[in-house]
Amino acid sequence: MQKIALEEHFITEPLLPYLLPAMPAVSDEGRKQLLGCLTDFGEQRLKAMDAAGVDIAVLSVTGPGVQTEPDAKKATKLAAQANDALAGEIQKTPARYRGFAHLAMQDASAAADELERCVTSLGFAGSLVNGHTNGVYLDDPRYDPFWERMQALDVPLYLHPADSFKMPYVLQGCPEMDKPVWEWTIETSAHFLRLVFAGVFDRYPKLKIVLGHMGETLPYVLWRLDSRFGFSFSGRGFARSAKRLSSLGADRVLFSVDYPYEDSATAGDFLDRAAIDDAVRGKVARTNAAALMKLAV
Repeated sequence: MQKIALEEHFITEPLLPYLLPAMPAVSDEGRKQLLGCLTDFGEQRLKAMDAAGVDIAVLSVTGPGVQTEPDAKKATKLAAQANDALAGEIQKTPARYRGFAHLAMQDASAAADELERCVTSLGFAGSLVNGHTNGVYLDDPRYDPFWERMQALDVPLYLHPADSFKMPYVLQGCPEMDKPVWEWTIETSAHFLRLVFAGVFDRYPKLKIVLGHMGETLPYVLWRLDSRFGFSFSGRGFARSAKRLSSLGADRVLFSVDYPYEDSATAGDFLDRAAIDDAVRGKVARTNAAALMKLAV
């Protein structure tokens, strides 16, 4: 079954200084292999896509990108350069690639302008943001102008993991839980909950947020969240808000590989063999993503 995959990463040379210090612990050979995959837009990437049955990959800058840059103007310039570079690669292989905008969230207004440019001029499908920006989370009121513009553009934002701004004490001294093993899961799920509890979706009810990695565990704990939140804050429920955000159901599940950090063939085979009927499989593989991002496929 042909698939659309939407967490498929790349890197540009100017962004390498942000990536290299943040990479998970890997061997020198593993790092070399990852960088080779991240900088390739040709035969190697396309072969991996074919192995998974992916005919369209939505490409995005691998984390952390410019979000760890303290200089807002520099971050904005580098993000635009990365987006222009991605647009150029998409033009070379338009049948196989789409793009998510890389945004410098240090400046909410500039990020909104860049998102609009990427969507209206470059034809991008939305954006991907790598968690917090130097410790500022997306529930901060300074981002309201960005959310307003994003809602007007009617495109999704993929909320991607990032390193903790300050490592939680419970994770300290246990490097086995660092980064993608567990740290990023609790960081990203908590980030999304901040958006809910801060009322971002009440102010902008048409926002479309994508969470990766099986929803960063949130779909599995909705009942518990609703029960205990209602217990502590009488009369206020959580699951109701989550359902209104359309976080559950066969129409809201999307396929990704997380290339090159996961094996493409394994990911494709997982969906092809999953114990779901073919109608649902088709939604997860392709039609949900096409509808969300308005892809002409």
